[in-house]
Amino acid sequence: MNPSMDAARRLWTRPFPPLDPDATEVVLTVDHASADPGERMVCALLGRGHEGEEGVFHLLPDDLTARYRRTGDRLAVTLLAARSVVAADAADRDDGLNDHLAALPVDPLDPARVVLLHRETVTDHVPETRDDELRPVLLLDHVGGSPAPEDWAGLFENGASSVTVVTATEHPPARTRRPAQSPPGVTRPDS
Repeated sequence: MNPSMDAARRLWTRPFPPLDPDATEVVLTVDHASADPGERMVCALLGRGHEGEEGVFHLLPDDLTARYRRTGDRLAVTLLAARSVVAADAADRDDGLNDHLAALPVDPLDPARVVLLHRETVTDHVPETRDDELRPVLLLDHVGGSPAPEDWAGLFENGASSVTVVTATEHPPARTRRPAQSPPGVTRPDS
């Protein structure tokens, strides 16, 4: 199976009925049994979540963040964490995750952070802003395979999955974007 095809099937823009059936969410599924060390590190960091509603956890931005980026008809989501946070969690594990820490790519915008997971999909969805903040990314964790969206509610309601809310940012930030017709290096004063 082509890994990029699998990644596209694990990033969706759609309602998540157990939370809000009317809102379009950006949902990533993350597999505790994944062969990808970055994805397993994301799953390890889910233990830092603080429970809100039953089965819904919230991570602090210092633990894990998501970054949106739109390019043409593609929406990319990158999950990032501070190297020190990942190292602290990996040090206590006996599954070899600590051995992969040095190989994680450094975030080009913040050298203290590492890229754990990057997924893209073709969509016309633009993440919404509420109260000057982007809607968060929802992580639906599970064990094994790639659950189809029609299976999510059942997994969640049966306790086979939980949902983690991850704070999201945008790159480039909307306020610093240049219009398409601006010459390189020129920023409008009102941006």
